[in-house]
Amino acid sequence: MKFLMQSISGRNRSLVRALVSRRYFASSPEEIAKRNYANDLSEYNTAVNSVTAQRRHYLLRDVYDDMKLDGVQPTADIFHSFVVGTMKGARLSDAFFFREEMKAMGIAPDVNLYNFLISTCGKCKNGKEAIRVYDEMKRYDVKPNGQTFVCLLNACAVSGQLDLVYAIVRDMTAAGVGLNQFCYAGLITAHLNKQPRPDNLSTKILEFVEQSKGWSAIDSSRKSAEDVMFSISEEELYNIPTADYSHRTRFLQRNLTVYHVAFSALADLKDVKATEALLEMLKKDGKDTDTYCMLQIMRCYLHSQDFENGLKLFQDYMSADKIPAMELYTTLIEGAMTGYTDNGMKIAQDTLIQMNERNFFLDPRTGSNLLLKAAGEKTGGYTVANMIWDLMLARNILPTLAAVEAYYKGLKEREIPEDDPRLMLVTRTYNNLRLREGTLPNRR
Repeated sequence: MKFLMQSISGRNRSLVRALVSRRYFASSPEEIAKRNYANDLSEYNTAVNSVTAQRRHYLLRDVYDDMKLDGVQPTADIFHSFVVGTMKGARLSDAFFFREEMKAMGIAPDVNLYNFLISTCGKCKNGKEAIRVYDEMKRYDVKPNGQTFVCLLNACAVSGQLDLVYAIVRDMTAAGVGLNQFCYAGLITAHLNKQPRPDNLSTKILEFVEQSKGWSAIDSSRKSAEDVMFSISEEELYNIPTADYSHRTRFLQRNLTVYHVAFSALADLKDVKATEALLEMLKKDGKDTDTYCMLQIMRCYLHSQDFENGLKLFQDYMSADKIPAMELYTTLIEGAMTGYTDNGMKIAQDTLIQMNERNFFLDPRTGSNLLLKAAGEKTGGYTVANMIWDLMLARNILPTLAAVEAYYKGLKEREIPEDDPRLMLVTRTYNNLRLREGTLPNRR
């Protein structure tokens, strides 16, 4: 089958099943063996890990179907691999599917698997479902560990369920589990996501940072052997905003987790005064900002349209002989487009040129996000949007449908001849993407 699933999307799963169910009748045993991408449990486990590493999480159930067709008996370990894959891809229904399959085969989920399920609930912003998973643990007499409580706290925090978060804190205290830095990070997130937001939220965030200075390092933050085996960082397991950067040691100081979450929250609130107060707290602690902190401080200034201070931070960083990061450029570009002012768009344009000259290139996700933002410019020469499109086109990178649609509509709103080469190319790309996504009218 030669990894047939790599070329067929998840929504065509019924076709995959139909094809693989007939493979034994269409080919000789030698041909079947040659086409199969896995034959035993070890090879299937490698396939699961490969799909997860490629972020093609929608194919995990196809791999599982192939296992059953090949008569390979799943074990607890490979079910853990499947659930970790669904966790990384935030596919809650698939995670629950594998849990039920485990039970049907008489394999009891252990505490680590339940932790992965709770984390998946957090990634899907479903705190109530996380509580149900926790209740199931208690019904099956699976004893929670420190990680369970922290996963649960942060899962409820992401969905802004403040009452549940404080109930979990009480349970942790009763169980003798201390609050670590990830718990205080969760408390900040819970207050930020609660609706409506309280008027004194920035003050509350600064208070949590102060309280966190005596955080506990007991087993609630200790990595399990499975976390190490699956390369799961604590930031990823607990859905901390820095999860994508946790493996970049030069980018992130791991002991600043609470500061990371606080700076990110204050940037969301666009509270410059509180951000500067937090920066002073950090300096009084004898610590220096890492790259992530710098990004959030820049974001706060820029989204408050204080472009002067945002640009100064960027320039100071670049002149301090520190290792430059692509995110610094893209944060400045995205933030400078706030309000689409003449000054901001000029900063965004100049930064795009500098970025390209330093051989930093846009990836599909970042480029699409920037194009989507730039396409919102209603006046002006549309220079930034055109430049982002050209930079992506030069590297044969196709933006997302949403980004191309916004750019296409922005071009159509301007007085551009129908035979303009740029408009014709964007129109063709837009229609091709719509055809691929199945959004053209009257298309079956």
